[in-house]
Amino acid sequence: MGILSRMTTIIKSKISRLLDRAEDPRETLDYSYEKQLELLRQVKRGVVEVVSSKARLQLQMAKVQESISKLDNQARQSLAAGRDDLAKMALERKQVALSQLSGLDAQIAGLEKEQQRLTEAEQRLSAKVETFRTQKEVIKAQYTAAEAQVRIGEALSGISEEMTDVGVAIERAEQRTESMKARATAIDQLVNSGVLEDVTAKGDLIDRELAKITSSQNVQKELETMKRELAAPETKQLEAGR
Repeated sequence: MGILSRMTTIIKSKISRLLDRAEDPRETLDYSYEKQLELLRQVKRGVVEVVSSKARLQLQMAKVQESISKLDNQARQSLAAGRDDLAKMALERKQVALSQLSGLDAQIAGLEKEQQRLTEAEQRLSAKVETFRTQKEVIKAQYTAAEAQVRIGEALSGISEEMTDVGVAIERAEQRTESMKARATAIDQLVNSGVLEDVTAKGDLIDRELAKITSSQNVQKELETMKRELAAPETKQLEAGR
């Protein structure tokens, strides 16, 4: 259980580090800014729709007003012609039109209030979005500068993973180099002691050893000859002095 617990802790730590790397606050800020811009665009579209609706009602209201004027003229003309029935019909239609006109006027007034409310909301939201944009850019610049400082500090102190990997590589290279040197020294000692044969040398071990003895004897003989030659003039001088 202890090993499993430690492994779980290590895995969670690795996952947490990966998530920290994946989460870039600059990207989060940009995403939040885009969301606010989208909300601002929706409010602006709402203002445009309200204005359009008000404009359509105003056109309809103008038509109703024209209809009222026309019905009023028709009623007057009908009375002048002695047609009270037509005059009454025209006046009845005029009353309906007046009722429609009153309803349209109320709707237009409501849309004007809604337009004013949305316009004020759009202005407040626009100011907030602009303030957020400024703060966002400042924070992003500060984060970028801090990130650069951290990387420089890690590089100088050698605590970054990249520099740690480099340090481990250097350490392993040094260890392998020392191991290779020790092996080379051991092989040289074994070859010199005769435990290992030099495959590049001619003859077997006995022949090489005899050759060494012969060479040593030759050197000794030549050395003694030189000594006698050097001593001969001194001997002649002593004999001549006698």
